[in-house]
Amino acid sequence: MKAMQSLPAGYREIYSVNLQKDKKAAVLINVLAVLIAAAMVIAANFFIPISELFQMDIGLRDYWIRFLVLIVSIAVYMCLHELVHGIVMRACGTKKVRYGFTGMYFFAGSDDYYGKKSYIAIALAPIVVFLFVLIPINFAVPRDWFWVVYFLQICNIAGAAGDMFVTVKFAGMPKDIVIRDSGVGMTVYSRSQAAGA
Repeated sequence: MKAMQSLPAGYREIYSVNLQKDKKAAVLINVLAVLIAAAMVIAANFFIPISELFQMDIGLRDYWIRFLVLIVSIAVYMCLHELVHGIVMRACGTKKVRYGFTGMYFFAGSDDYYGKKSYIAIALAPIVVFLFVLIPINFAVPRDWFWVVYFLQICNIAGAAGDMFVTVKFAGMPKDIVIRDSGVGMTVYSRSQAAGA
């Protein structure tokens, strides 16, 4: 379903969430992110111990270069994550995507309305894209760089806890829902639930 510039007739709001203002949802998503990150660290630690990230036998200069690359890569990834959301929004027909930073996180949003399948594709696109970009890189880099790339993958999966949260939430809603994502909050509308109310 292509993006719509106006709310279809007969639709009414059935759900909204603003992760900056809804403290309960924000805590839930942050706990989920920490649990995902912990599980990923524990799983990878069986293959390459995380202690190797902190070994200095590669030399002091290379040791600090590795951490600098990690910090810069995470910042770049966060911007690219939102850019992928925006690219998929544009592929759905959105003319103008807004990008920003709230002080807590980066965002991509628009004034358009998206059907359920389109919005789930928008929400999950960065996870899928970077999952497949980072896996071969993780296998290609030298062992002492494994955790640098793997931390990007952790940011990709755990950092998308909010995207996964709304995907699961919206998947259980009626097929006719449309979603407006302003970037800092999402509002869901339905005609079937509005008619039944």
